[in-house]
Amino acid sequence: MTLTLSDLGWSSHFAAQFAEYDPTDLTPLRISEVHYDRLIALGPDGPHTLLTPGASTGDFAVGDWVLANDQDHVHALLDRQTLLHRRAAGREAKVQLIAANVDTLFIVSSCNADFNVARLERYLALAHDAGAWPVLVLTKPDLCEDPGDYEREARTLDPMLTVLLVNAKDESDVAMLADWVKPGQTAALLGSSGVGKTTLTNGLTGGDAATGAIREDDAKGRHVTTSRTLKPMANGGWIIDTPGMRALRLEESSEGIEVLYADILELATNCKFSDCAHETEPGCAVKAALEDGSLDPERLERWRKLLAEDNRNSETIAENRAKGRAFAKMVKGVVKQSHKRKGR
Repeated sequence: MTLTLSDLGWSSHFAAQFAEYDPTDLTPLRISEVHYDRLIALGPDGPHTLLTPGASTGDFAVGDWVLANDQDHVHALLDRQTLLHRRAAGREAKVQLIAANVDTLFIVSSCNADFNVARLERYLALAHDAGAWPVLVLTKPDLCEDPGDYEREARTLDPMLTVLLVNAKDESDVAMLADWVKPGQTAALLGSSGVGKTTLTNGLTGGDAATGAIREDDAKGRHVTTSRTLKPMANGGWIIDTPGMRALRLEESSEGIEVLYADILELATNCKFSDCAHETEPGCAVKAALEDGSLDPERLERWRKLLAEDNRNSETIAENRAKGRAFAKMVKGVVKQSHKRKGR
């Protein structure tokens, strides 16, 4: 199948950047896989294996657009329209790129013990911060007594949120999901292991990737998808399946949190004091909403927790970046002095 750049998701956003380079020497390609030592990218002439001289492959995300030279070396990374990222696991303050240039983010949860409001709010904050359109997909509705209970609770997260009940093995349900991704657009699937992401991907792409069972006692699944891959959908769109993600640590996502909790921030504008902590201060509109029942105390607590975590993570990552710059400056100074001594 011959693809055009437009088929791959190329837009005026990227074309304007490409115009600044010499088109005779460079070729636009879209990253479909990121490996430790190389990138796999797609172009109109098929797949390419790319090397990244002077850069780590960790600086690239599936869905990125790059410009490559005739030696299949990455020459430039084009500015992204959207970027999904999180704080990586472990004690080090590192950022992990999830996917780039995603139009629609399918947040997938099952109608069982996997359903967790606090975790779903994190996914929504991630989507809002990235600029991707969130769609909540509730799978396995056929395996519970009343899937409507899960749907109603999900809608309390945001009255404007699109919530879909989808049986991943039902072709008509999968077709309903595909309608959210037009030809040339890109979607990504995020959720825990065992919620049906790979089954959905198979239905959307016509693929047959292996799927795994879940434990019945806690609805936890095995990691079947171990890497992120950009795959063509049957309708001309693109889908990025991702490994199961039960824990999500946000990184510098204050914008997404503000969008997600806009109702609380709106209440706060009516507080008597501009620096109100919404605890013991008089004239607190947030406390008044708690008292009259219009604000769920658990939602307020989740907002506090998420905001505090984001502040801590952002500060830690900022400190880590500052240390990195200081170290690079020190190394540069040592090299400079060494060159001076050798020149004597």
